[in-house]
Amino acid sequence: MTTLKIKIFADGANKEDMLSLHKNDQIQGFTTNPTLMKQAGITDYEDFAKDILTHINDRPISFEVFADDFDEMKKQAGIINSWAENVYVKIPVTNTKSESSCPLIKELSSQGIKLNVTAIMTEDQVSAVSDALDVVTPAVVSVFAGRIADTGVDPIPVMSNCLEILKERPKAELLWASPRELLNVFQADQIGCHIITATPDVLKKLTLVSKDLTQYSLETVKMFFDDASAAGYSIK
Repeated sequence: MTTLKIKIFADGANKEDMLSLHKNDQIQGFTTNPTLMKQAGITDYEDFAKDILTHINDRPISFEVFADDFDEMKKQAGIINSWAENVYVKIPVTNTKSESSCPLIKELSSQGIKLNVTAIMTEDQVSAVSDALDVVTPAVVSVFAGRIADTGVDPIPVMSNCLEILKERPKAELLWASPRELLNVFQADQIGCHIITATPDVLKKLTLVSKDLTQYSLETVKMFFDDASAAGYSIK
């Protein structure tokens, strides 16, 4: 497989998937969020997180606050941070009222709390977050490149500019979030992005890297033939 410099994180909240991916040395960290937890059927946020942390304690893992009030966000952030040394606290770039989280980000980062600032979509947001981050405290800045691409905008120039913005914060890593296909891993790597996080359905395609395309073509033809045969299709 082609050597990648970018760190690959697994995104999800399915315990079985997470523990399986933890055995893979290519996976260097984990991220999750309340939506993924809800989809996975998680009903007790704290119990799930603490259980996962008994298994995954050697790589960064992000858990997100879910309050909308900044005082409550701060309280939740302190609790989440206390769970383990490898925890990053995810803070959305704004609350649902479009009020900036940067004052809270500045306060938490100055206290040495490792943050993963999430749901970012613009370079202006990255600039504001960069200014708020403490220069010596590790942080992750998650820009949703996949969602940017969903709007018809090429995310590569955006992500390249975000890397330039973050040069003033050497402890902050740019994370390419919401990739739609495995190609995004290589695109992110080529521009020097620090981290990409992907769901298991994207990560399983890592086995296809460097696959012979002629063989892949033949396998695809066989798939069509076998499925048509299994369905009993006929044309008369």
